[in-house]
Amino acid sequence: MTASKTYLAPAMAVLLLTLAPVQARTPATPAATTTLPVLAEQKLAEGPAGTRFGLLVTTLDGEELVSIAPDQRFIPASNTKMFTTAIAYAQLPLLESTAKGAGVRLETGAGGATDVVLHGRGDARLSSADDCTTDCLQTLADAVAAKTRHVRNVIGDDSWFPDERWSPGMSWNNIQSRYGTGVSALTLDDNELVARVAPGAIGTAPALQTWGYYTIENRVTTVPGKDEAIVADRMPNSRTLRLTGTLGVDAPPMTLRYGIDDPAHYAAWRLAELLRARGVRVDGEIAVRHRPLSPADDPATRKDAPVVLPAEPAMLAELPSPSLAENMVRINKESQNLHTELMLRRVARQAGSGSIADGQAVMQRVMAEAGLDRTSYDFSDGSGMSTYNRITPRAAVGLLRWIARQPWAAAWRDTLPVAGRDGTLQNRFKGTFLEGRLFAKTGSLNASRALSGYLVTRSGRTLIFSALANDMPDGTDGQATAAVDDALVAIAEAL
Repeated sequence: MTASKTYLAPAMAVLLLTLAPVQARTPATPAATTTLPVLAEQKLAEGPAGTRFGLLVTTLDGEELVSIAPDQRFIPASNTKMFTTAIAYAQLPLLESTAKGAGVRLETGAGGATDVVLHGRGDARLSSADDCTTDCLQTLADAVAAKTRHVRNVIGDDSWFPDERWSPGMSWNNIQSRYGTGVSALTLDDNELVARVAPGAIGTAPALQTWGYYTIENRVTTVPGKDEAIVADRMPNSRTLRLTGTLGVDAPPMTLRYGIDDPAHYAAWRLAELLRARGVRVDGEIAVRHRPLSPADDPATRKDAPVVLPAEPAMLAELPSPSLAENMVRINKESQNLHTELMLRRVARQAGSGSIADGQAVMQRVMAEAGLDRTSYDFSDGSGMSTYNRITPRAAVGLLRWIARQPWAAAWRDTLPVAGRDGTLQNRFKGTFLEGRLFAKTGSLNASRALSGYLVTRSGRTLIFSALANDMPDGTDGQATAAVDDALVAIAEAL
């Protein structure tokens, strides 16, 4: 049911707006739009009934211009990535990293046989694509093939980080999707299985092309028309993927992407395939070496005792680690979940063992330096897929104001999507005053939408804002997004 409200005098209305959450309600009359906060509330009131909104808009100096539920806690979705990339800029001083990437070595196993061990070091961009030119698994396969023509086991070793493939609070049904793929120090091809599907004759299954790591049960049927309704189903830790549904005979070929639960195993399997293609006989197993999570991976448990990590053996060949700065752009503009989780663990590895807990300890330390109240945020992951995460609009604005004072502020801002131009904002604010004038991180999760960043007003002032929406009814996410966008455009035009 839509609530209604009689607006009071402007001063009293502003006071109430700073204290009470905004619920969708009947739009106010034009006569009530005499203050900026009331104008913003009018626009948000056009959102779906029952939606909980929070909005804080300030100047760069901290003067509050609009304040609607600024201290309520919201699920931030991918606004979490702002916090993770900020601590990475603060804690990883050499963004053009000289650190080493993935490496490969040979070791003698039982009976004198030669095993190949592929080591991951948290590199998010290792690739085995046919058109790969940098950071390629093929380079490591070439090094092995030049050294030996016969190996037994191929082993994927991701013990650089403890084995925490999913963060607390991530919905289990996201595991099978590319957005919830397993996190591992040995990451290859974004830890995604790629399948290409093209319509067949009506009544038959579409043609399916993939690398073969998964067993795919293709139960899709080609039907008349252009529509696509393909549903994927896979149990966690299973390598059987079942596809059902329909694909229109006139639909264009599709590329489907699904998550991989054990990335180290997949990387070792792919390396074995590349070795065989180079004439190397592989007659053993595909195996993995994980580092189990232990009490020593939690700074609260180890009580400041030094972290003792396994010694790293010499490599036959290794790759340079790609630019972290370039990866920051992909994280924020594309909202790449896996790369963000790896960034959190890289920060954590510098401070401790590489665990999520170590990463969150760094988060709390940096946020304290930024002046954020500890009750204004809680994170269980680095990307925003966890439903346990919470922030307030004030925390997001406080973070953005702190970032603006840092020496890397301009570089970080350049990683944000630009309204109507690129990234996850490419199709938002087009044709409005804010096209090209708003730089912000988006967020999208079940019944949660977020947008926080900087905008430039009609008079040329730069403002900081955070707009968070939670609890919208199913199917109304677009309405909530539109209400937020309209409110921000109105604020920018009014100033």
